[in-house]
Amino acid sequence: MVEDNINQWRAAGRLELTVCLVTDSPALQVGLFNILNNIDSVEQVFSLESITEYDSHSSGADVLLLAPGFDSALELKKVLDDSPEVGILLLGVDDLQLGRLLATISDHALGILPLEATAEQIEVTLHALSSGLSVGMPDLVNALFWEGAIDLDEEPIEPLTDRELEVLQMLAQGLTNKQIAAALEISTHTVKFHVSSIYSKLGAASRTEAVRLGVRRGLILL
Repeated sequence: MVEDNINQWRAAGRLELTVCLVTDSPALQVGLFNILNNIDSVEQVFSLESITEYDSHSSGADVLLLAPGFDSALELKKVLDDSPEVGILLLGVDDLQLGRLLATISDHALGILPLEATAEQIEVTLHALSSGLSVGMPDLVNALFWEGAIDLDEEPIEPLTDRELEVLQMLAQGLTNKQIAAALEISTHTVKFHVSSIYSKLGAASRTEAVRLGVRRGLILL
């Protein structure tokens, strides 16, 4: 599925991403910088030791990649307030304070991956984020958000059906209703019905919000 997603992004011509890497670990800076530079669709990489170094030089980034050693959730909030379009990729970061902050942010796409994620997983996540889609692995989402940022006493959602989960997964991949219908061999009318039901159950008003809520509730796999 990862390879299929990458091919879709490449076919769409989205091949020139700018990534801002933030970590104070020299080893991670070198390793991740090399991985990002070897991804064909990443055009430029900025490497910062602290989010406080983020300025006009790096503010053109499509994605902020935060790795272990990232320093300040408070400083990040200032950056995000000034950069409403940037996506956020947490790579091996499990800071609960950061989780609480990101759970309150509605304007930024969010991705969560383990530190051992492959270059292919990182690439497709970067493209999803640059298109405003949130993606994440359920166990990581649960650890970061359910334990640190979500009110566990809130009203539980009505469970999604297996078919609705399939449709939600495809929404997270950026597929249109027509593409989803073709993949599942159902009508576009049926897809619209499932999407409407997903919105209702998650309390979402748009595809982006449905995907974001799906990630936060551990319903979407990368």
